[in-house]
Amino acid sequence: MTLPAINLLAVLLATVAAFVVGFIWFGPKTFFPIWWRSLGKDGDPGDGGNMGVVFGLTILGSVVQAIALSFVIGWVQLAGNDVTWFTGAIVGLIIGIGIAAASSLGHRLFAGQGFVVWLIEAGGDIAALTVMGAVIGAVIS
Repeated sequence: MTLPAINLLAVLLATVAAFVVGFIWFGPKTFFPIWWRSLGKDGDPGDGGNMGVVFGLTILGSVVQAIALSFVIGWVQLAGNDVTWFTGAIVGLIIGIGIAAASSLGHRLFAGQGFVVWLIEAGGDIAALTVMGAVIGAVIS
């Protein structure tokens, strides 16, 4: 099996794109208030936690996602397919729905967090992976 080359610029830009999507998705005027209440929380999100660790691990997770997505999109390209921003977006969308959202459904429901929490979190994951895929596809095309 041939491993595709990983474009570090694509990984960096996709990671930044994931943060922009997350910032918008979980903003105070978008889904954060509904998500926070659905979790049964009423305090500030930083209460009792080290937000440096939270953001650091979130960045690490986004980098890992960007690298994995780069491999998948690279394999699409190695298979002889043209890769564009649209191809990358479709790959990200499929991974977002088929892996990220599908695997987290049981976790949220068995944890008693409910469908609304899952819907908001999965929607954010799907949006982020779709945008990340578009960025990676655009950079490597």
